[in-house]
Formats: sequence, structure tokens, C-alpha cells
Amino acid sequence: MDVIRKQLVEALRGRSAHVDFETAVAGFPVKLRGVAPHGVEHTAWELLEHLRLAQRDILEFCTNPKYVEARWPEDYWPAAPAPADGSAWSRSVQQFKRDLRAMIALVADPHTDLSARIPHGSGQTYLREALLVIDHNSYHVGQIVTLRKVLGCWK
Repeated sequence: MDVIRKQLVEALRGRSAHVDFETAVAGFPVKLRGVAPHGVEHTAWELLEHLRLAQRDILEFCTNPKYVEARWPEDYWPAAPAPADGSAWSRSVQQFKRDLRAMIALVADPHTDLSARIPHGSGQTYLREALLVIDHNSYHVGQIVTLRKVLGCWK
């Protein structure tokens, strides 16, 4: 794997300069998953689902020639501020991790020309989409960590 691919994979995993996704969501107290303290815009559930939905959309865009653009903002945020139950949280975490592994595999694949335009796009490249996932995930994982600090449930 060339140096660019290695660095992109490392950044997608989110373990270089900041807390990674798994650390940020691990052990998040069930009773606090739907809580947004005063001055905080989103709950942990909203942030988790937004991360999952946005990453899924980007992965679909990169891999599905029949991709249909999602509607903003309704297709990128959950309808409810809290998960229906503990299994909804777990499913969302697992799906996020599966999609992240798929994005990593796409970037790591030497057959993926990172500078190539995505055939059904409007000029976007695979590199641009990988960088978008890195940037977007980093931002919202940071929000989850900040929310945990405000809620008093960060180590």
C-alpha cells in the first residue's frame, strides 16, 4: 500500500490525533443517550445516527452506480432524539463500524484510483470522498466526546 493510502486508512480509523469512534461511544450510559444539556444542540443518539447515515451515504455514493442522492436534512438525522432501545444504539454502532471498514477497504484497494472521478458523480473523486468521511467523522466524534464531558460521563 502506498504512503497516501496508508495515511488515509490511518485517518479513517481516527486514531492518530484524536479519540477514535469506538472509544468515543464505548460505555455511553443508556440513560444519557437521548439527553442534550442546555446549550448543546444534539444528543449522543442524534450524533451517532448522523455519523452512521452520512458515512453510509458517502459509501453508497462511492460504490453504487445507481446511487440516489439523499434529502437534506431529513435523511441525515434521526427523527427522535433518543434510541428506541439499547439494541438500536448497538445496531447503529455496528453498522457504522461495518461501513467504515468498507470505506477503508475501498481506499486501501490498489485497484481504486483515488484521483479518478466517480463515474456517476459530478466531478467528485474517491480521494475527495475519503477526505470528506475523515473530516466529517472527526468533527462529530469530537462533539460526542465534548457531550460526554458536559454530561459527566467521560473518563
